[in-house]
Amino acid sequence: MAGYVYIITNQKNGTLYVGVTSDIARRVWEHREGINDGFAAKYGCRMLVWYEEHDRIETEIQREKSLKRWYRKWKIELIEAMNPDWRDLYLELW
Repeated sequence: MAGYVYIITNQKNGTLYVGVTSDIARRVWEHREGINDGFAAKYGCRMLVWYEEHDRIETEIQREKSLKRWYRKWKIELIEAMNPDWRDLYLELW
């Protein structure tokens, strides 16, 4: 089963949230709708700006934990390598 590590934000260069999910469309929709309480909801993180797919849950979790320890600058560089305009990639999942 494939899964995803993702980064959502509230705006360009705003608050960043790193997460992991097996269903990226559903999970980002939950963020957008404010379904769950937590960090992302508190800071209004609703815009998907980066993600990557993995084949194994162990790899996904390891990558998520690694990214959470990264400096903010590194996360921004990662986002801009994939998405230099900070487009909302949720709209492109379909």
